[in-house]
Amino acid sequence: MKRKDFIKNGAALFAAGFVPGKSLFEFKNDEIIYGQNEKRYMLEKDWVRATAATLAVNDCHEMFQDSKGRIALLTNETKNNVIFFNKKGKVLEKWGHDFPGAHGFSKSGHGKDELFFITDTERHQFFKTKPDGTIIQQWDFPAETGKYTEAKQFVPTETAVNPANGDIYVADGYGANFVMQYDAKGNYLRHFGGKGETNETFNTCHGVLVDTRDAKNPTLLVTDRMHNCLKRFTLSGKYITTYHLPGTFICRPVLR
Repeated sequence: MKRKDFIKNGAALFAAGFVPGKSLFEFKNDEIIYGQNEKRYMLEKDWVRATAATLAVNDCHEMFQDSKGRIALLTNETKNNVIFFNKKGKVLEKWGHDFPGAHGFSKSGHGKDELFFITDTERHQFFKTKPDGTIIQQWDFPAETGKYTEAKQFVPTETAVNPANGDIYVADGYGANFVMQYDAKGNYLRHFGGKGETNETFNTCHGVLVDTRDAKNPTLLVTDRMHNCLKRFTLSGKYITTYHLPGTFICRPVLR
């Protein structure tokens, strides 16, 4: 697929990026309007119905809407790592005190089967939890790969789950730049990538997504932040193609 067609027709959105020559924001009546073209937004500064004194937030790397319609926010503030809001900004629930490096926040399943996945860059681990915060499973640095000898080499930034079989992919974007694949039970299957300048390697593979838009041929999209591109792989880690997006520092692709 040509780059222009991918951007025009694809439903994969990027958490960071721009069209060359276009500003990402403008000022209007002392307000900042973010975005471009039809995707333009104004910041609602008092949306959260709480104060800093009652709701502690440090860095927020990820947000999503869960199957109950709540907006879930992940922060590396251990007073409340996960915060749930309604659409009007009211705090509904909060939990989590164990993730000082909370960074990646993904979900799988729906309703009673919904699960959350959290990567922690300080603990050098990633976790599967219930929506109420109960930790179901945790993974340490992937020594099985033969590429890691100590925990500090593993700095995971993002996870993705294949809805068809439950396979889990974790991107070590701030570490050795490998993508690891585990089965639904959490058993290591394989790894691919690593830091480098070739098509098959990365420089900050920050985000990962199982692209299910082609139901007969799902693939894996991996961001390559410092190379300003997005790379497509088979679900077993074989390189397919690269989408060059000059000037972008992509956090993760998101299906719309």
